[in-house]
Amino acid sequence: MWKTIIAALCLCLAGAACSPGANATQAQAQTVSAPEFVGIDRWFNSAPLTMAGLKGQVVLVEFWTYSCINCIHVLPHVKQWHQRYRDQGLVVVGVHTPEYDEEHGAAGVQAAMKRYGIEYPVAQDNGYATWNAYGNRFWPALYLIDREGRVVYRHYGEGAYEATEARIRQLLAAR
Repeated sequence: MWKTIIAALCLCLAGAACSPGANATQAQAQTVSAPEFVGIDRWFNSAPLTMAGLKGQVVLVEFWTYSCINCIHVLPHVKQWHQRYRDQGLVVVGVHTPEYDEEHGAAGVQAAMKRYGIEYPVAQDNGYATWNAYGNRFWPALYLIDREGRVVYRHYGEGAYEATEARIRQLLAAR
């Protein structure tokens, strides 16, 4: 009986490890239209943005929250991409979606942006409306949107910085 239970458990684990959602990076994400920014409480460093208004540009949407250590580790890379590629057509949009109650205040988001030197637009998504529109479940999460407004790349968590930057360059080079 134990052998049967162990065998069944091994099959379940093997199946889960091979599922599409198990990978942190999906270099060739399903191509779907990027959802609009919805339910945004406040915009920082920008007037309100829309995906329709960003069509024709390459967009990096970064879901983050200021108390997340993994998000803090990813920030220098996102800031560098913003600095390096903004004049070539990359628009970085941070979507601050709080994990904890104390992260809902605009003053806390603003203080974190100042502390980390974030100059790109940040949308405060306290109600998780944009988070849910993307079907997001992770902090940090990066979504690359091509010039046609399609999500073409996703990465969850830290790492894959070279692959993400290569995809940014590829999208910027495509006309």
